[in-house]
Amino acid sequence: MAAQIEEAQRVYAECFGGKKPQIGVFAPGRVNLIGEHTDYNGGFVLPMALPLFTAILGTPRDDGKISIVTMAEGADEPHRVDFAGPQEGKPLSPGLPKWANYVKGVIQHYRAGPIPGFNAVITSTVPLGGGLSSSASLEVATYTFLQQLCPDDGDPIQKALACQKAEHTFAGVPCGIMDQFISVLGREGHALLIDCRSLEVTPLPLTDPGLAVLITNSNVRHELTGSEYPERRRQCEEAAKVLGKETLRDANLSDLKAKKENLTGLCYRRARHVINEIERTTNAAQALKRGDYREFGKLMVESHNSLRDDYEVSCPELDELVAIALEIPGVYGSRMTGGGFGGCTVTLLEASVAETTKQKIQEKYRGSPTFYITKPSSGAGVLPL
Repeated sequence: MAAQIEEAQRVYAECFGGKKPQIGVFAPGRVNLIGEHTDYNGGFVLPMALPLFTAILGTPRDDGKISIVTMAEGADEPHRVDFAGPQEGKPLSPGLPKWANYVKGVIQHYRAGPIPGFNAVITSTVPLGGGLSSSASLEVATYTFLQQLCPDDGDPIQKALACQKAEHTFAGVPCGIMDQFISVLGREGHALLIDCRSLEVTPLPLTDPGLAVLITNSNVRHELTGSEYPERRRQCEEAAKVLGKETLRDANLSDLKAKKENLTGLCYRRARHVINEIERTTNAAQALKRGDYREFGKLMVESHNSLRDDYEVSCPELDELVAIALEIPGVYGSRMTGGGFGGCTVTLLEASVAETTKQKIQEKYRGSPTFYITKPSSGAGVLPL
């Protein structure tokens, strides 16, 4: 990240009168090892924070105005926005460019105030649209920046919830809590089993030197603000209602089969994925605890197949990446990760075959993938400038 921070400092000086920023913060992206589309159903997820970060560098100003420049590759134009901070009776509202809505939403829902004006530059190594949660990384970085300007009570769970609310109201994505939660609470060397109903977190060590996590970006861009994500969520809520449950977390396969005649085929399959995925995730957590990577990998593959067939959020490129990875000895498991419709796969494998796996994918995949061989990172924090 050092080179990005240096470049962001140069851009800041260029945009804001040659001065140096006084405050620097960062928040990580994440990869979800297993537990996809379960968070908004009150289920379990098993993500880890990544050493891919969004950083914000800036300085407060005393006129209440906010000026922000983004350096994020792929962000929509314009890359600079200027607006007045929220005031009593004059809340912020979403608009264009889209990237600024994530920032504005967090400012609007920040849990302390009044927020002073500020100048800031955003830089990021989290790929946009890659399913590694560039949006939550930006939201949590923004909140962390505001904490330096105007401290709140420091409650990390409320911080994550405020960032989730920003995504709901300003970006229009009815996401679950996983992405914001892991970006705030990520722990170096650990994946986190998160109970998305109770918000209880169980850290699981992921430090075996013989193990690696390979992320492969298909470089197929996905947009979750389309109809697919809200539609999946609505189908799950409809299924839960028919089953007489508050969420699908409370249902099992027997409940689902008993009500099959009352559900559309689509809602039945969506619910079947969620119910099975919640069980897979808790089983995967147990497998990780006992170091049973083969079992963990088997559950990853089952998760991918369910996301492809029952939840229908995969795509040919992701299916191809998974199939290539699974041909290679030393690969335990592979699956799509994130919301779907493009983005990345995550592969659990022996560290000794990580480079071979990258080469094989490059040879066989019809697209132009990018790779990250990675370990679990820490959550958001302050940068020394």
